Amino acid sequence: MKTVLITGANRGIGLEHVARYVKSGAKVFAGVRDVTKAENLKRLADTYAGQILLFDYDAADAGAPAAAKAAIKGASLDLVFANAGVYGDRNQQLGTIDAGDFANTLAINTIAPLRLVEALVDEVGASARKIIAFQSSKMGSNADSRSGGSYVYRASKAALNKIASTLAEDLKPRGITVVTLHPGWVRTDMGGSGADISVAECVDGQQALLRDLTLAKSGGFYNYDGDTIAW
Repeated sequence: MKTVLITGANRGIGLEHVARYVKSGAKVFAGVRDVTKAENLKRLADTYAGQILLFDYDAADAGAPAAAKAAIKGASLDLVFANAGVYGDRNQQLGTIDAGDFANTLAINTIAPLRLVEALVDEVGASARKIIAFQSSKMGSNADSRSGGSYVYRASKAALNKIASTLAEDLKPRGITVVTLHPGWVRTDMGGSGADISVAECVDGQQALLRDLTLAKSGGFYNYDGDTIAW
């Protein structure tokens, strides 16, 4: 990858992806909700001068995709990785769903990634690798609702999965590969300290998967270790 754009790049999985890509020599456009508060990312940018361009990207803001397009100034993008996301209200059991929280979660997890692709699809199409990746969740798989609950988060990711599979069909004639990824249960602020795997393990797997992607795999839903997940 020579040029990469990642949203949600200020911590956890997103930050680790940025670090790995710049260490490999790539230029990274890193979208964060508030650049002034992204201290870890700013330190990384200082270390790799000229390789990381930070820009404000609030997925809840309808103007965010246009801001991302303006930030890259016409550069081609080998990879657009829509990583920004939220869980929403922690209380998502039957009878407790808040409509406002539901709408906000859908805006960030589902609508924003689609609008980001709409804004940047030409820049992806002009690159050598032509990859679009969405950070989803196995909880959005209609084949796996065994644990119940989490209605808002599940619905937002299930809708994102459908958007991704539809984009894969629409963009295949342009040679663009679109995939949806499950990071695993990762020890992050969202996943908690008791999660199964580290951020490093997640990013190791995801970058290996992205590195070896071909158009034949477009439309797939993949675990961080490369295994296919049922929709």
